[in-house]
Amino acid sequence: MKTKNEMFEEVKNLIAEKIGVDSGIIGEKSSLRDDIGADSLELVDLSMDLEENYKIKIDNSEFQTVETVEDVLNLLMEKLQKVA
Repeated sequence: MKTKNEMFEEVKNLIAEKIGVDSGIIGEKSSLRDDIGADSLELVDLSMDLEENYKIKIDNSEFQTVETVEDVLNLLMEKLQKVA
């Protein structure tokens, strides 16, 4: 399994690509909406990309609680541990 740091780099790059921002502005504590500027549709797209990339299922209700990049990482790590 990948380390949290490796996952952060992957997720950061995915967010930057999906939202259309420079990955340099993205930190673990960055708010997806306030700091990165993601809207609701972009967040739905992001959750679908995460599902596809990591072969996991994320319920809409689970992803609605996600506020920061760190929240995304924690959710991913939790899902991947269940699959492993």
